[in-house]
Amino acid sequence: MKITDKINNLEPSQPFYSFEYFPPKTDEGLTNLYDRLKRMSHLDPLFASFTWGAGGSTIDRTTDMCATAQSLYGLESCMHLTCTNVVRGTIEKALKEAKSAGIQNILALRGDPPRGQEYWTSCDNDFTHAIDLVRFIRKEYEDYFCIGVAGYPEGNPDSDNKEQDLKFLKQKVDAGADFIITQLFYDVNSFIEWREECRKIGINVPIIPGIMPIQGYNSFRRITNLCRIHIPSEILNVLEQIKHDDQAVKDYGVTLAVSMISKLVNVHKIRGFHLCTMNLEKSVRLILEKLKFVQTEEERNLRRLNRRRSSAGFVANDIIRQEPDGSLPTAKPVIWKEQSVDYLGRSEDWDNFPNGRWGDARSPAFGELDGYGVSLRIPPEQALRYWQNPTTLDDLKQVFKSYILGEIPALPWYEEPLYAETEAIQSNLVQLNELGYLTVSSQPAVDGAKSDDPIYGWGPRGGYVYQKAFVEFFVSPENLEKLIKKIAKNPWITYYASNRNGNLKTNIKEDAPSAVTWGVFPGKEIVQPTIIEEVSFKAWKDEAYALWTEWEHLYPKDSPSQRLLRDIGDNWWLVNLVHHNYVESEGIWDIFFKP
Repeated sequence: MKITDKINNLEPSQPFYSFEYFPPKTDEGLTNLYDRLKRMSHLDPLFASFTWGAGGSTIDRTTDMCATAQSLYGLESCMHLTCTNVVRGTIEKALKEAKSAGIQNILALRGDPPRGQEYWTSCDNDFTHAIDLVRFIRKEYEDYFCIGVAGYPEGNPDSDNKEQDLKFLKQKVDAGADFIITQLFYDVNSFIEWREECRKIGINVPIIPGIMPIQGYNSFRRITNLCRIHIPSEILNVLEQIKHDDQAVKDYGVTLAVSMISKLVNVHKIRGFHLCTMNLEKSVRLILEKLKFVQTEEERNLRRLNRRRSSAGFVANDIIRQEPDGSLPTAKPVIWKEQSVDYLGRSEDWDNFPNGRWGDARSPAFGELDGYGVSLRIPPEQALRYWQNPTTLDDLKQVFKSYILGEIPALPWYEEPLYAETEAIQSNLVQLNELGYLTVSSQPAVDGAKSDDPIYGWGPRGGYVYQKAFVEFFVSPENLEKLIKKIAKNPWITYYASNRNGNLKTNIKEDAPSAVTWGVFPGKEIVQPTIIEEVSFKAWKDEAYALWTEWEHLYPKDSPSQRLLRDIGDNWWLVNLVHHNYVESEGIWDIFFKP
């Protein structure tokens, strides 16, 4: 059913909401996302949208998710479709499969702009803007699809002209768009002013505000910087005081979203909202409960209990079979280890704190802090200012060293300066890069820092946090072989190494997760937010090498800089090395610096 028809069928004052998901990076994550979709379907969203990877990279997974959500869980699906860096055949295939699966809703987007000559010439010039996609869908499928487009209350991040942005939006509506979903915002007044401007120029289709609950401080800062979102000072002031307390940040994210939506509903009479879930569940449910859009968990449990209570006064799970003597059977305890399913995937909050890319690879949210997929997170012109035009390995070493020393604020793998904790190992990292190990991630060993420590702390107050030292880097095949021989003599070190083609080397005999960050807090079990394992390393490997390619495409085709980056991306290895003796803070560096 079309989204606009569903909206029109509601009572005039009835609120509605929708959920947004992205394709998980791993098969385990996808399996667990389906469990999550099943539970979240009971929250009764008007529809669920599913994002589309850059260049159509997730076409099969996205269409499968839409079809599954719709056919199995009764969730009206809206498939994102981006046209930049996508050939015509890919778009035709996606639309054909969507129609075949009964999907009637498409969110037509431009996607990331092309980055360099090679990207541009490899794509279909028929599709350069979202309006081209809207026109194509209308021409090929007439009114079968309900088409949504994106709106930017604070201006398109790739444009400095908000007035022109509004004109482009009007053109997309005139070309056949049926509704608008906005980019996230945290300033309600700016959204209201923008919405009024839309109405003034004749944009009369439904405008659904995009709301992204704050799931973590670092991910919040990353996405708002990427999208150039204005953050009111009162929000920043609150977050600054609690940014080291993950639970407090998450709780504030719920409170803030409830406050924003309440203002939109009660003051401005706006009744529809699009919640960006980031493939997480608990915050979304709490927001809807606090708004009284859905019953609380306690109310739902009580309702189920009352519905299942039999006339004999006991609770029936499905069918209670009596014993031969007429008595009820004795309840058996659940033995978790005997269950064939992974019960981590059954709870709503087992992955409530996805701590960057080294969270649990089984989580639907694994490896994605913003859901936008693989791309450079800074504009090309800015990236070129930072990274210049390296033509030799020494030039490249200098780029990495400059980042470690704080002389440039970003690398392709990280668009923000290093954390304060890196100062403790800064000199080691500089020396490592000078030796030809191009570092992209690291952390020092920590033996019981207080959880409110301004440098190492995280989680609720009153606890202690621990870290194993690890370092991740790109290295030449020759240096990798020398390193592996030295690692064989050190029982404290484990490693994963892979090249672009996926050839894996490791000294880990049994594939088991390795916790490299954990915390001990009052009244809680040990929390392990950072886990390194083979499946997560492989998923990150694909992204890491894709970012080499993104960097490569900043330069003219076959230029010295492009050839250098391509050669390293094609031939060097990505290595993650962990030192498991977290009491010995310098142990990890001996493997590199001692004979």
